[in-house]
Amino acid sequence: MLKALETITVAGEGKNMVESGAVKNVITFADEVVVDLQLSNPALHIRKRAEVDVLKVIHEKVYEKAKIKVNISVAQPEPSAPKANEIKGKPIPGIQNIVAVASGKGGVGKSTVTANLAVTLSKMGFKVGLLDADIYGPSAPIMFDVVNEKPLSVKVDGRSKMKPIESYGVKILSIGFFTSPDQAVVWRGPMAAKALNQMIFDAAWGELDFLLLDLPPGTGDIHLSIMQSLPITGAVVVSTPQHVALADAKKGVAMFQQDSINVPVLGIVENMAYFTPEELPENKYHIFGKDGARNLAEDLKVPFLGELPLVQSIREAGDVGRPAALQDNTIIAASFDEITKNVVQQVVERNKDLPPTEAIKITTMAGCAAVKK
Repeated sequence: MLKALETITVAGEGKNMVESGAVKNVITFADEVVVDLQLSNPALHIRKRAEVDVLKVIHEKVYEKAKIKVNISVAQPEPSAPKANEIKGKPIPGIQNIVAVASGKGGVGKSTVTANLAVTLSKMGFKVGLLDADIYGPSAPIMFDVVNEKPLSVKVDGRSKMKPIESYGVKILSIGFFTSPDQAVVWRGPMAAKALNQMIFDAAWGELDFLLLDLPPGTGDIHLSIMQSLPITGAVVVSTPQHVALADAKKGVAMFQQDSINVPVLGIVENMAYFTPEELPENKYHIFGKDGARNLAEDLKVPFLGELPLVQSIREAGDVGRPAALQDNTIIAASFDEITKNVVQQVVERNKDLPPTEAIKITTMAGCAAVKK
């Protein structure tokens, strides 16, 4: 009986029915035959074909009048070990620290703070890069007066890479270099994420002490894409003092502190903290409220990095493409010096006290739920 069944090949397995282990049992009693089969393929046509082949072979090679019953079951696949979450992010060789600058809402001066942090770090002697990750509202080209520049292609280890534009000692990449100034970037999330990955990993950044990421406002898809692509050292959150901005800044901090993200928050910067008229330098007018971000930092138990005054020259400097921190011996330069030193100090302490950040491992929609903190 088994020799007859050895002439049958199970579809898709390449072995005969006995050799593959599909025949589990054969019972004969007088002219009755019961054959138990176990197949790995659950497809109906495979099971039907196996039954027909068994009937045909036994009738032809064993006994033409045999009463045959074929019982077919489908083998359950062995439970595999649960897949470990894939860490998609990878460090960029040569880059020591990656600092994200974020805000809960737009219009609080996040890009201005990022640009001035970058030039202040450069003034202090650090090697600095700036990635303008605000795909839909890129502002770095304007703030560094390089709107008409285009990154060149250079060969690095046999591969073509983008050479960042350099201005005031800062290496810069932005989607604004690849679009015309009046062109809107109307992309869905995956397209934007792909463009960001190209600017991150297909760029010749070289050796950098700091790569600053100017994130878009809010807490959304671009933020997740960036944090899945890169192991970020820490985040700086920018807010203005008024309640409506603080509410969103709190969500920004909570995003980084979420269990599935877990990026250290280096601290909060309070922008537009007060206004001082040029003719009354001793006067401070707290137009948007007083000490809001300072109090928020205390409540959330994260460092307060410093405050920036509301000064016309900051806006003017950004518009003409020369960051205000380059204006030596001014209140602006002094404020950015203090904030930048505090950022560097927090990075040093973070690297001393905490293990390197892993890129986030969100693999399900559960990781994209509303922040509960």
